[in-house]
Amino acid sequence: MKKVFFAFLTLFFAAAVFAQTKQPQISWEKTSHDFGVFKEEAGLQTAVFEFTNVGGEPLVLTNVKASCGCTATDYTKEPIPQGKKGFVKASYNPQNRPGRFNKSITVTTNCEAPTTILTISGEVTPREKGVEDYYPKDFGGLRLRTSHLALNNVLNTEVKTDTIGVVNMTDAPMKVTFQNVPKHITIKMEPATLAAKKPNDKMGQEGKIYVTYDGKQKGDWGFLQDRISVVVNDSVNSKNKITVSATIVEDFSHLSPTELANAPKIVFEQTEYDFGTIKQGDKVTYQYKFKNEGKSDLIIRKVKATCGCTVPNPEKMVIKPGEESFIKATFNSAGKKGHQSKPITITTNDPANSSMVVKIVGNIEDAQ
Repeated sequence: MKKVFFAFLTLFFAAAVFAQTKQPQISWEKTSHDFGVFKEEAGLQTAVFEFTNVGGEPLVLTNVKASCGCTATDYTKEPIPQGKKGFVKASYNPQNRPGRFNKSITVTTNCEAPTTILTISGEVTPREKGVEDYYPKDFGGLRLRTSHLALNNVLNTEVKTDTIGVVNMTDAPMKVTFQNVPKHITIKMEPATLAAKKPNDKMGQEGKIYVTYDGKQKGDWGFLQDRISVVVNDSVNSKNKITVSATIVEDFSHLSPTELANAPKIVFEQTEYDFGTIKQGDKVTYQYKFKNEGKSDLIIRKVKATCGCTVPNPEKMVIKPGEESFIKATFNSAGKKGHQSKPITITTNDPANSSMVVKIVGNIEDAQ
C-alpha cells in the first residue's frame, strides 16, 4: 500500500513539474545595465537585454514601456519558441540631461510571473556650452536669448521695462531697427549697430533690446500679446519677430481702507458647468449667475474666452450693490472631439477678485 502511495505521489509531482514547464518561462541574461560615465555629446546610448524561453510554450512580450520619454525601446515582436532567444533594447538620449540617471523599463509577458523590471543607469558629463546655447534664437546671424518677452503682470497705471540680450554672429556690422511697434510699446536697440565678429573670435558684439510697456496707454485688460518685426540692416524677414506679452491688472493701491470696505464684490453661484456628452456640431448655452455683494457699483471691464468656439455675453456691464446678473456663454462643438475645457476670464473692479475664471466642460462624440 505504501509503495502504491509513493508511486502516486511521484506521478503527481512529475505531472505538476511537467505542467509548469509546459508554460512559457523567461530567463534573463541580465536585468540591469550601467553605462558608466559618458559625455553628453556622445549621443544615444543603447543596452540590449537578452532572454531565453526555458518553458514549453511560445513566449510573447505583450508590452514594453519605459518610465520616461528620454528612453526609447525596441523588442522581439514575434512569439519566441521553447529554447529560443529574444531581446529588449533600451536607448537613452543624454541631450540636455547632464548628471546621474536611473531609468526603468517594464516588460510584460504571457508567463505565470508576467512582469519584469529592467533598469539602465549612468552619469552624463555635460558638454561645454557655446554661444548658440545662450542665444538660441537665430534671426539671420543676429542671435537672441529669447524671442518672447513675458512681462507678466503690468498695472494699468504702470510703465514697465525689460530687456532681451542679443549678439552679432556675422562678419559684418548689424544695424537693428523695428517695425509694427504699437503705441503702448517703446523699443530700441543698444547699441544701435552691433560690431562684426572678428577672425578667431567666437562672436561679435553683444547688445540689448530694451522694451518699455505702458499699461495705461494700452487701454485694455487681461492677457495680451504684441508681435514686433526685427529689421537687420534694413532687410525685412517676416519670420524675424519678437512677441511681447503682458497681463494688464488694475491698480488698487490708491484705495483707502474705507474705500476697500465699500468696494464691489462679485460672487458666482458656480464657476464650472459640465454639459456632459454631446454630438459634434451641437451647441451648448449656459448662464453663469452672480451677485454684487459689495457696497458700490460692480463694473465688468472685460469678458474673454480663450477659444473662438466659446462666445460669452454679459447681461450688463454695471451691476448695482445687491443686484444679480449673469454671463451667458455659448459653446460650439463643431470640429471638436473628446474632452473639452474652455475657460472664460472675467475682469472687474472688485479689488479682491479683479480677474476670475469660469469654465464650460464636457465631452464631444463624433457625429454619426
